[in-house]
Amino acid sequence: METCCARAAQTFFHFKPALVHLSPSSVSLVQSRTYKPVEKRGQFPSVLSSRHSPRRTILASSAPATADNTVDDKLPADILVTETPEPNSRVRVSVEVPAEVCDDCYRRVINEFMKHAKVPGFRRGKNVPESILVGYVGKENVKRATIESILRRTLPHAMSSVSGRALEDSIRISTKFSEMESSYSSMSSMRYDVVVDVVPELKWIPEDGYKNLKIVVEIDKEIDAQTAMEQELRRRHKALGALRIVTDRGLEIGDVAVLDITAKTIEQDESAVQSIPSAESKGFQFDTEDGNNILPDFRDSIIGMERGETRSFPYCFPDSWKQEDLRGVRAQFTVECKELFYRDLPQLTDSIAEKMLPGCETIDEVKETLLQKFLEVEQTAKEQATDNAILDQLHKMVEVDIPPSLFEEQGRQLYGAQLLQIQANMKINEQQLASLSSPKAVREFLENQKENITSIIKQNLAVGDIFKRENLQIMTEELVKEVENSIAEFKQHNQEYDEERIKAQVEEVLEGAKVLEWLKERADITYITK
Repeated sequence: METCCARAAQTFFHFKPALVHLSPSSVSLVQSRTYKPVEKRGQFPSVLSSRHSPRRTILASSAPATADNTVDDKLPADILVTETPEPNSRVRVSVEVPAEVCDDCYRRVINEFMKHAKVPGFRRGKNVPESILVGYVGKENVKRATIESILRRTLPHAMSSVSGRALEDSIRISTKFSEMESSYSSMSSMRYDVVVDVVPELKWIPEDGYKNLKIVVEIDKEIDAQTAMEQELRRRHKALGALRIVTDRGLEIGDVAVLDITAKTIEQDESAVQSIPSAESKGFQFDTEDGNNILPDFRDSIIGMERGETRSFPYCFPDSWKQEDLRGVRAQFTVECKELFYRDLPQLTDSIAEKMLPGCETIDEVKETLLQKFLEVEQTAKEQATDNAILDQLHKMVEVDIPPSLFEEQGRQLYGAQLLQIQANMKINEQQLASLSSPKAVREFLENQKENITSIIKQNLAVGDIFKRENLQIMTEELVKEVENSIAEFKQHNQEYDEERIKAQVEEVLEGAKVLEWLKERADITYITK
């Protein structure tokens, strides 16, 4: 479990431009898997601010294509590479391999077979007439091996045209192997297509609009430090009291009642009346001071009820009610008061300060300690709400074609985090975990969360673009410290970790935090209480 970035509220990530380097053993799998090219650390694609022509054709040099020798197999002739942009930030790379290259690959394959094949009548490693060797190995096998050799040798050269732009794990040969066989057989040359996702281009609307953001941040009244302190003080005071049975009056504010509640919909056609199970309860302990669990105006309808009394009254669920299927529903409630209690509370004096909050000698000290605690909570919540409001604004200001591989990667990250949360909150067996991890479950999640996943990707793209545009920097000391802290967390929980991956993740989080800090310094932010 990668907990190194758990402290950050947002998820930020970089795009990993792919550098293609294929091992001989990987080529035989080209039709059934997606390559995972070697990534170049520290490189962030410059394509975000570039524009490409609709279609371009180049000659991929037979010489090494990159300075770091990612492509180091010199070809006997140049290959022709045509690059065509496609929707959703994809590029189709069409590769034409001349006969000279195909023949050279064929010769290499024959030499390899000659070294290793045990041809009857010939000693291993000795020259075997080509016709006999091909007849022994099989013409179709030689052809397949030749095509794999062609792909292994030419693909790195072909993909050099998108080096620094291709997204990791997105390179896929789209031409069927049978089509490549046909092309090679008929023309002694070969052609194939590769589809690759590239770093998407970001368009700001308006351009540089992020520099002057106008943000309205809604703050939940429940996080107000003073209000929260008073509620917590009341809760602690109530915890020191005892419940006494009410015998001579009805329900008052401050009491606790045990209620049986039933509810039915109000319909003109009585045959259409239905019970509302989610609003019904038996033996429900109703605290008249617990506003979080009380329907608006419901308490007023039962004030004055005495033990053993039953009341029936109409009620319309508010449009803001948390259960969407009940919003606006007209219901008839029937409530029976089974028991009625009042709280016998001690006087709120310094004598109970220690019991309310250990270490405090006076009620004023209790209040001050609680207030400081909730001021910290309020500030954290305020900062989080501000960050969320800025990110929400950013994703609305950018237009971008999101490549499929990027969408799936982000979606799978979110789904993985959701599974970890489920595992942390409840015990699930292997069968349940397998069901939740099935391809079908993942696909359904990606479909249902498409809008949310898209928003997160656009936010992350926007943040990464701002970091680069404004030449923001991360202090080396800060990065080193956070990496060390993250590694310490893994060691504490005896978890395996990849130090390079941790460093990349921490760097991304710090960059995101740096961008948000930069934006908040320049934004016009208004706070309102909802």
